[in-house]
Amino acid sequence: MDQRTLDAATAHLDPPFAVVDLAAFDRNAADLVRRASGRPIRVASKSVRCRPLLERVLRMPGYRGIMAYSLREALWLNRTWAGTEFADTDILVAYPTADRAALRALAADENARERVSVIVDSVAHLDFLADTLGSDHPPIRVCLEFDVSWRPLFGSSRVHVGALRSPVFTPNAARALAREIVRRPGISLIGVMAYEGQIAGLGDKPPSRARAAVLRWMQRRSGAELVRRRTAAVRAVESVAPLEFVNGGGTGSVELTRDDPSVTEIAAGSGLIGPALFDDYRSFAPDPALLYAVSVVRRPGRGVATVFSGGFPASGPADKARLPRPHLPKGLRLSPMEGAGEVQTPLLGAAADRLAVGDRVWLRHAKAGEPAERFTEYHLVDGDRTTAVPTYRGEGRNFG
Repeated sequence: MDQRTLDAATAHLDPPFAVVDLAAFDRNAADLVRRASGRPIRVASKSVRCRPLLERVLRMPGYRGIMAYSLREALWLNRTWAGTEFADTDILVAYPTADRAALRALAADENARERVSVIVDSVAHLDFLADTLGSDHPPIRVCLEFDVSWRPLFGSSRVHVGALRSPVFTPNAARALAREIVRRPGISLIGVMAYEGQIAGLGDKPPSRARAAVLRWMQRRSGAELVRRRTAAVRAVESVAPLEFVNGGGTGSVELTRDDPSVTEIAAGSGLIGPALFDDYRSFAPDPALLYAVSVVRRPGRGVATVFSGGFPASGPADKARLPRPHLPKGLRLSPMEGAGEVQTPLLGAAADRLAVGDRVWLRHAKAGEPAERFTEYHLVDGDRTTAVPTYRGEGRNFG
């Protein structure tokens, strides 16, 4: 969406505020379905954090289920959706939990027990469940997380490429943990999750040609290895218990995951939003669907326009890739001395000289879901109309 259209649709609003271009959001959703080629997509709620947008995408063909990031979040969604068209939504909590109160709430809620599953990747997790819930409780659905990072030195952990997640790295280890799970009372093994972060979360067109070549070589080698190992691990687990699903992937690795015969569903969320970190992929290019507006409040000198607020860095390694990016008008950049600030953000470039106090600048966050922690509502832009909807934060929910 161009700046003139954005400014006209939101002329009644005072910055800072955030918008979601529904046309771009829907195009991104359709493109993920195209890339998945028939595999159902489980929506990663961490990348959205806005219930009306989650509901919008769940209504679309090709999407099934939620990948939540917090057990409290999963319980809230399940409770909120009771009696609605989303009442039967399957929710996988994609990260282990040590929240005793939430686990007890899950065990006590028959409806939630049927639809919410939690991650385990170790005997320690099973012991924690037993210590929290006791030995006599209704069955809790659990999903075993299998590590598909790349260890090029013959599987040695001395070189580990990918997210530091599950310690379950070999098919034999997956089988052993599956056996321990089914041995425990009150625990039902229903799925396997295996996230290839070294492919899904790393763009393959970094600025350096040499670095790009190394990264693509790593991803090709890692991709081939992880498909073989994931397939073997799924077979090993299925020799112990039948599985309802095998989840893999992420927005950046949809094609690899859809071609893995062991995977039954793909996780994706960031591709719906198109944040700045996803500019660095060759095989797909999501539209920027989420922008936030800030106002020019100073003109310190030639080639500089300072806006109020705007300094919303993303989580992860502390480098400039995690900073927001000026989007509109074109031709602005952050100051290397000040970056993006909590109360003011100087913007440099020739375009700054065309800005006056009170004019708007539109920024993009580096990540998809984290702006929802800054804004209590998103303004959904549909042509020349806007509709305000609450984010998780706007509904009084903070699961971080």
